[in-house]
Amino acid sequence: MAKYKVELTGVNTNDLKVIPQEKQRELFEKMQKGDTHAKEELINGNLKLVLSVLKRYRHHNTNLDDLFQVGVMGLIKAIDHFDLSYNLKLSTYAIPLISGEVRRYIRDNQSSLRVSRGIKDLAYQILGYKEEYLQLHGVEPTMEQIAKHLNISIYQISNALDSLKEPVSIFEPIYNDGGEPIFLADQLADDKEQNENRDQMILLKKSLMKLKEREKNVLLDRYIMGKTQMEIAENLNISQAQVSRIEKSAIRNMKRLMK
Repeated sequence: MAKYKVELTGVNTNDLKVIPQEKQRELFEKMQKGDTHAKEELINGNLKLVLSVLKRYRHHNTNLDDLFQVGVMGLIKAIDHFDLSYNLKLSTYAIPLISGEVRRYIRDNQSSLRVSRGIKDLAYQILGYKEEYLQLHGVEPTMEQIAKHLNISIYQISNALDSLKEPVSIFEPIYNDGGEPIFLADQLADDKEQNENRDQMILLKKSLMKLKEREKNVLLDRYIMGKTQMEIAENLNISQAQVSRIEKSAIRNMKRLMK
């Protein structure tokens, strides 16, 4: 199990405590009455949820300490919006939010690949020649014509033009038919990670697909995309209260379908 451990600077992950389910309910009731210490205890008692998400990114080149802080923000968001009436475990509600925050951070901060200045200069020469040729002849030049004019190979042309393209983030959706988006990272995950909680994920996806279209989309927006109820309400042109009712109905139906 040691190879799955997430190492964080200044944090002994072995010392992180886990709060029993009964105790969590008690703390949520106190928090809802304004007890800030109860909220702090809930956060500290669920940090291992953040670690469980970070295991997936332990080989990523993003700093794990930064991802941990982002994940904690997702955990706090989950605790702030958790409703005891859902009759769900906090982990079921929080992990998608934590994962969404981490994915968004990586997507927004992923650095572009470094390309040499010479290759980019060549790319601009190619584009300049293509534009000039188009103006003179009304059509774009072929690869062979460009290669002959600039005295370079077709491979060099392709390589130079590719240098101007933005790299694809492995956390960008590669497929979405109106249901749950599929991320490139999901397709690249190693076999061990794919098998974790596989049965539970299959059941979850099957249940999700049986929901009414609006309920399904609200759940995906809330717990996969990390949108607020107000953002969803604006997109659907309905009130925030209506979104809240749809969300609660969807969660009740998901629980029923997963029994």
